[in-house]
Amino acid sequence: MKTDAPVLVIGSASVHVARFVRGLCAAGQSVVASTHGELAVDPHPALLATTTIDLGVRNWRAPKQIRELMRKWTPRIVHAHQANSVGWHAGRAVRGSGVPLVLTLWGSDVLLTPAISPLHRWMIKQALRSATAWTADSRIVLEAADALLGSRTAAARRVWIPLGIDDSGVASQPEKRILSCRLHKPLYRIDAVIRAFARLTKTHADWTLEVAASGTESEALKRLAAELDVIERIEFSGMLSPHALALSYRRAAVYMSVPVSDGTSVSLLEAMAAGCVPVLSDLPANREWVVDGLNGFLVSDLDRLDQAMQQAIGLWESGQWAATSGAWNPQLIRRKATFTRNIEQFLALYAQLRAG
Repeated sequence: MKTDAPVLVIGSASVHVARFVRGLCAAGQSVVASTHGELAVDPHPALLATTTIDLGVRNWRAPKQIRELMRKWTPRIVHAHQANSVGWHAGRAVRGSGVPLVLTLWGSDVLLTPAISPLHRWMIKQALRSATAWTADSRIVLEAADALLGSRTAAARRVWIPLGIDDSGVASQPEKRILSCRLHKPLYRIDAVIRAFARLTKTHADWTLEVAASGTESEALKRLAAELDVIERIEFSGMLSPHALALSYRRAAVYMSVPVSDGTSVSLLEAMAAGCVPVLSDLPANREWVVDGLNGFLVSDLDRLDQAMQQAIGLWESGQWAATSGAWNPQLIRRKATFTRNIEQFLALYAQLRAG
């Protein structure tokens, strides 16, 4: 698809926004990116410009700066990532311009941030009401946004579009390994994974836990592993490159992710595509992909997390997983959640909004 008018992407300078920009460019959609910090993207003929703007809540000039970009580049769509101060600034910038605003919800922005303060709640509601369309990678996030607005709901179109995976097509060669690759922050409860693994090693001493990623709790997690006498059975592999992380998925038989709250995580989609047995916290977004006991395991009581791990290991070791859901899950992801397919869905949404 080749278009002349660019999409103006507004967001943080995160790897997720950078990946989204690269995806649009690869599909032939010209892009101007304006982010809170320098965006790590390689040059591309379709990437017309990258700029930085302070998108913090205190920068009262941000809407004016966004409008200046709109006057210069005349975008067909403004696409803001997250209904926080980013969406709030973008909503005020597009007001009266006639340019549609797509607001992609990331999960925490509508599930957790509104509880921080009345000001945060008001700001997010304003962002939601200013958008022409909302997108999210889980339906529960769209429902939460609706609930946040209550009776004064917005007229925005609601569209479920996962931010899917890059399908390598490389076959997995799983070993007796369990993978955790969420950030080392309290939200993700990596300590619960380590404690459950320590209980598991009494009966499964030949299994290894890989704890990838990093964060504010990394050192505390290493100390916990040492205290529980499983430091020799755990590989703390740190922040991995996309290539190295893909290898970790292919080596793992079981994937662990037990956050307090979440939307659809890309890591879950990647693990399912690799054929790992997912063991997850019982969250609405996870239920959109996993049926407990059928193509994974959902856990509400973390004191029983080691039991779910044992069930996952038993299913994998028996060979039943490879013959059933180990084959189904990759097919499910390739049908619904590959990044190329999802970018096509965004482009179709842009065309629909421009058509009125």
